[in-house]
Amino acid sequence: MARPILFIGDSVTDCDRNREQFDGLGNGFVKLIDESKLFSDPVLNRGISGDRIGNLEDRWQSDVLELRPQVLSILIGVNDTWRRYDDNDPTSAEDFTTRYRNLIIRTQSTLDFKLYLCQPFILPVREEMKEWLGDLNEKIEGIKSLAQEFDATYVPFGDYFNSMIAELGMEGLAEDGIHPTELGHELMAKFWLQNFNK
Repeated sequence: MARPILFIGDSVTDCDRNREQFDGLGNGFVKLIDESKLFSDPVLNRGISGDRIGNLEDRWQSDVLELRPQVLSILIGVNDTWRRYDDNDPTSAEDFTTRYRNLIIRTQSTLDFKLYLCQPFILPVREEMKEWLGDLNEKIEGIKSLAQEFDATYVPFGDYFNSMIAELGMEGLAEDGIHPTELGHELMAKFWLQNFNK
């Protein structure tokens, strides 16, 4: 098989993909990136709704290493913050970053590939979500440091969305503050491709 362009993460990546289909892309930004026809090799989606960094660890061998991607794009972290507030199950920024780093090291020891580390985001459409930002921002700083450490491309989705709020409103981008709208996914696809083409 040609070496794929692989996207892995949580529900924002998953976007209702058919997991019974090897090449199911879902209905979000990954599908739109595939439809751009930039890549002649297959685009694969390995997002799973609800995933945290620990879930990626559990399936990294089958969903990343065995697929041997030439491009790997990771978007993870919002659930590591969310579970602190809705389930009293926190993940420290230090633990999150250490686990994330170990996944990258595992992959680099096996493959030659281009790495894209994507910024998770929360748009505080509800007042209590403003409190979540501090926790998420600590994880974002960890992701930024990893991008620098491993010479990866950092894709700041959250910063990009924040720059669009004045024009489009938070609900126009992600109605619940976490899961992008159709427009939100269109903007994510466009922004990811802009960063890929740099």
